[in-house]
Amino acid sequence: MPNVVISDASCLIVLSKIGELELLYLLYGQVYITPEIAREFGEDYPSWIIVETVQDKACQKSLETRLDVGEASAIALAIEKTDSLVILDDLKARKFARKLDLALTGTLGVVSKAKERGYCDKIKPIIEKIGQSNFRISQQVINNLLSRYGED
Repeated sequence: MPNVVISDASCLIVLSKIGELELLYLLYGQVYITPEIAREFGEDYPSWIIVETVQDKACQKSLETRLDVGEASAIALAIEKTDSLVILDDLKARKFARKLDLALTGTLGVVSKAKERGYCDKIKPIIEKIGQSNFRISQQVINNLLSRYGED
């Protein structure tokens, strides 16, 4: 398990919207975000979410020329933290994080891990709730995930 887990706002927003934010706590104990992500999240957050400012502002500013401010700050913080996992959903940000050899997952990866660890019996109801939010998921990804857990 990674030493530090850093989440972008999209994961926090969708899990909060569907009442499943607690999955992050169950899986990781604590999650780091940046002040930029806290602003994008726009809600009060539980005490297990730790806000930390990126120290290398030049790195963050450079990333911001290519990515959203929140995603750039999440990646910059992941670069600073050894043994970190960053939760990103945006495809462009994920590709960028892969180029930097950062460990990453997305919101559906969090849901999948929660299922594997026994924190939820079924993922289909969670995926259905995610689908009712403005979070975009391809039907192929949904089908593959449901099939993996025998819920298709």
